[in-house]
Amino acid sequence: MRFWKNTALAAGVLALAGCTKTEPTAAAAGNPAPPATAVKFATATVRSVPVEIKTIGKVESMNSVQVKPIIGGTVIKAYFTEGDTVKKGDPLFEIDPRTHQESVKQWEATLARDRALQAQSEAQLASAQAQEAFYGMQATRYEKLAKEGIVSQEQADQAAVEARARRTNVRAVTAAIDSIKATIQSDIAALDNARLQLSYCSMKAQITGRTGDVRIKVGNVVKAGDSDMVTIHQVQPAYVAFTVPEAKLIVLRERMKRGGLAVSASIPGDTLPDSRGTITFMDNSVEAATGTIKLKATFPNAETRLWPGQFVHVKVLLEQQEGAVVIPAAALQNSQTGNYVYVLTPQQTVEMRPVKIGTRADRDVAIESGLKSGEQVVVEGQLRLAPGMKVKAAS
Repeated sequence: MRFWKNTALAAGVLALAGCTKTEPTAAAAGNPAPPATAVKFATATVRSVPVEIKTIGKVESMNSVQVKPIIGGTVIKAYFTEGDTVKKGDPLFEIDPRTHQESVKQWEATLARDRALQAQSEAQLASAQAQEAFYGMQATRYEKLAKEGIVSQEQADQAAVEARARRTNVRAVTAAIDSIKATIQSDIAALDNARLQLSYCSMKAQITGRTGDVRIKVGNVVKAGDSDMVTIHQVQPAYVAFTVPEAKLIVLRERMKRGGLAVSASIPGDTLPDSRGTITFMDNSVEAATGTIKLKATFPNAETRLWPGQFVHVKVLLEQQEGAVVIPAAALQNSQTGNYVYVLTPQQTVEMRPVKIGTRADRDVAIESGLKSGEQVVVEGQLRLAPGMKVKAAS
């Protein structure tokens, strides 16, 4: 019995010894180190960076005019198609002018009649003045003859009465002429008003701009001031209105004192270069509810890319920051302790470097501290990295 137990124990020891020899450890086997992780790098450079305020703005028409009829009548003609660009003074609508044309003719005739009456009265005045002079001399002569006893006093008195009558007649004719002159002035005013009313039948553009939807069609009857026929928006130049935080007010005011403050506006989805303008208006108070202040920039808008009511991305250039260390924004990572980047070391490994970021410029960002010019940072593949890992440049 003891013999079989010893035999089994010996067999177990031999089996264990055989397993130990056939399965060596990884360290003993000498396995190679993990391969380097492929990532993309960018080099930190020194350059000028624009210091900007970025916000959202809304395009506004510099001037808008609602075209309404000043007189009533039937619309008989439209000279444009809705959406057309019209110039100041261009005809827009024609209202039936016949009633006003007749009124003009009537007042022209009345004026001509009264002027003829004036000419007639002035001729009468000339005659009355001549008679006044004649009978005045007669009265003087008869008065002298009466004193000499050649004529009776009664005849002298009759000559004096006749002279006074002629003077009265001159005053009456003069008053009649003054009345006719006043009537003529009234006629002229009435004629001018009739012509003005007639001119309102031809409705013209008061500004240069683009027309909108035509709400009144040919054949419709309109009332004075009652119908909004079309709206014209001036789009060249155009405003872009936007707001900025009141914390930027001091620097904005200082920059505006030095001259025009440049502004650019980009249209979402538009691949063309940004439109360029200048700030021309700053509101006179800060909006208490939002802590912002309203500004407007004027854009020439020569190609009419900016459209009233459109929202655009606005950038206000405050200054150029010289000598800034710049890296692509894609290199930035964020943790609970702040921003950091992966920096390539001479040993072809990466280290996690905390950085303080400054101004952002499009796809780049300025680094205020934590990085020097010439150092390489990882811009793609950070999720696969840890400090100390070997890396290589991705092909």
